[in-house]
Amino acid sequence: MHRCLHYRIKNICKFVILIIIMENIAILTGGDSAEYDISLLSANTVFKHLDHNIYKRYIIHLKNNIFTTIIDNKEIVLDKKDFSFIYNSKKIEFKKVFMALHGPPAENGIIQLYFDKLNITYTGCKAKIASLTFNKYQCNSKLKDLGFNCARSYLYTKNKKIDKNIIKKLGFPCFVKPNASGSSFGVSKVNNESELDNAIKKALKHDDQVIIEEFINGTEVSSGVFYNGKKIIALPITEIISDNDFFDYEAKYHGKSQEITPARISKRKTKEIQETSINVYKKILLKGICRIDYIIMKNKIYIIEINTIPGLSEESIIPKQIKSGKFQISQIFQTCLLNTK
Repeated sequence: MHRCLHYRIKNICKFVILIIIMENIAILTGGDSAEYDISLLSANTVFKHLDHNIYKRYIIHLKNNIFTTIIDNKEIVLDKKDFSFIYNSKKIEFKKVFMALHGPPAENGIIQLYFDKLNITYTGCKAKIASLTFNKYQCNSKLKDLGFNCARSYLYTKNKKIDKNIIKKLGFPCFVKPNASGSSFGVSKVNNESELDNAIKKALKHDDQVIIEEFINGTEVSSGVFYNGKKIIALPITEIISDNDFFDYEAKYHGKSQEITPARISKRKTKEIQETSINVYKKILLKGICRIDYIIMKNKIYIIEINTIPGLSEESIIPKQIKSGKFQISQIFQTCLLNTK
């Protein structure tokens, strides 16, 4: 009898503790960019893997500058003044946000400024760093200044005249891509000068600035990296082999590529890339889970892009790297929340 009573009291205490420590978490998704659908997939993964015994999870959808959530099949609009909503006569507030919104206004740092004003913390980089990394040209310039290898590039602004001499120096083939966009939207591989104008028009649909970048021909790899609360950890590297001419949207999200984790490269090159990723993470002041993409050409590594809010869908690279590294995705997500500031 005493044992039974002790067991019941113990379980009641556990339940009370869970109620006390349970924390509201807003999983931010949506947005108005071409990466909208991918954001929804990432948010669902975060919702699935965040421990429901520790966190009260809410998927918060941002569209047309309006925050909404759905509870019991009813859409509820959040109050933008304090990022809260009323449900069953109770005010639901948030102190932490898990960023699962790709593209603007999250990857370019705009929404972070809003949360900073409200003293709400969030996963991932601060506004200044997000703004830098989303601007491919500025980010590559910064990386070069820090001693990292990046492709040579030329920045073209809408309605300005193209300096064809610079294009000739970069050579063909080359890549034309929006300066601030993700998921390979608006990216073209240009084989000759006659294809250049159409490629620029395509890129301008996504941004007013366009990068024209030299073609780095080699093995494409992707390196995930995160801070575990004590040190920066580099995940196993993924080798990317596109069925298309390059790793475009179709290759990324419609199965037109092979993503091999761990990458089929030497241990020495693996170590070099992982150490470079950790070094970039430190020097650029990255936070949360990030992904750094590289191309290895003639045994030399070139940084192609930094993704501060990488795709987290079940088919995305980062979850596969987490699994390959024998990490628990729920623990990494929790660590990201614990390290918000």
